[in-house]
Amino acid sequence: MEHIEPFAISIDDAVLDDLRERLRRARLPRDFANEDWSYGTNGAYLRSLLDYWLESYDWRARERAMNELAHFRANIDGLPIHFVHVRGRGPAPMPLVLSHGWPWTFWDYRDVIGPLSDPATHGGDPADAFDIVVPSLPGFGFSTPITRTGVNAWTTADLWHELMTGVLGYEHFAAAGGDWGAIVTAQLGHKYPERLIGIYVVGTVAALAFFSGERPWDPFMEHIASLTGDDRARFIEWSRRFASHVAVQVLDPQTLASAMHDSPAGLCAWLLERRRAWSDCGGDVERRFSKDTLLDHTMLYWATGAFSSSVRYYAEAARYKWTPAHDRTPLIEVPTGVTVYRADAPPLPLRDADPRLFPLHFQKVRESGGHFAPAEEPAAFVEDVRAAFRPLRR
Repeated sequence: MEHIEPFAISIDDAVLDDLRERLRRARLPRDFANEDWSYGTNGAYLRSLLDYWLESYDWRARERAMNELAHFRANIDGLPIHFVHVRGRGPAPMPLVLSHGWPWTFWDYRDVIGPLSDPATHGGDPADAFDIVVPSLPGFGFSTPITRTGVNAWTTADLWHELMTGVLGYEHFAAAGGDWGAIVTAQLGHKYPERLIGIYVVGTVAALAFFSGERPWDPFMEHIASLTGDDRARFIEWSRRFASHVAVQVLDPQTLASAMHDSPAGLCAWLLERRRAWSDCGGDVERRFSKDTLLDHTMLYWATGAFSSSVRYYAEAARYKWTPAHDRTPLIEVPTGVTVYRADAPPLPLRDADPRLFPLHFQKVRESGGHFAPAEEPAAFVEDVRAAFRPLRR
């Protein structure tokens, strides 16, 4: 049993004072002919968001809201791991670990924790209750600092296995996630089938070897090479939304971090562009995320100094490549559920699941929602998680 202790979010006043001074002195570049954000983050919108951050955003109020959840920290394999743990209210809550991605934070799950843990209070069936565990990925948020290499999605699965079984004492548990969280979830289903009740991912069941090719900074290349005509053109256009951050965060994460760790304006621009480009917002990021929410996530990178270790997560995936834990078929042996959000999916026809990879037992296609599904469409996410795991309850 690893040491576990309650944790409360409390950012030092000195950090907030320093932030305000940096925001006052922010020097933004000249921006022109960029109303459509085609050159990157629009300067006028960024200026308005920075002004709001300086003049109106109330971190202490947001901090209090976050602290309404039950937070803990544990030392697992020498790494500090922060997590939210909310016990379910129902006859037999199922343990469920929810894994986030980048530039997500644990806070992207805030609107689904209550309905999943206490369905009766939110109009659901208490038989669908879960014990909810939402860790911050190692090197993200309050799972900092980390000072060793090799920490990536597949080693995170080992940490989550220890968290759920060794630290929290669950004999069996379920797992769900998106983005990096989908890879962590898939690895749990691959490596620990004897412990996993089942898995559920938003987007796709991520290829575990996605960053293991000769060009890990351009992992879409092998998909593009097999396409022709309109399919090829549409896929190339879709991949443009993701290519830039993958390349730099795989190849030069520390160089990027030197700028973002020093400049809240730069950090905000980098994270903001991803929220706008990857969400189903039609170009208006505030259709999906309020200014307060955008700044909540920015603060969870800025105030913790986590940006540098969070972007190294990409480099560590490329440097410490995935290797299979077994050679059995299917690769993932536990029941697998998937929800595809059209706005986030490649613009290609949906294919039938390959039974050599995983046993698909739940699939849903959603027309509304994007890359940050639990935050964009929390009701849909809750509905699908309940449906995916309902047949697996003992």
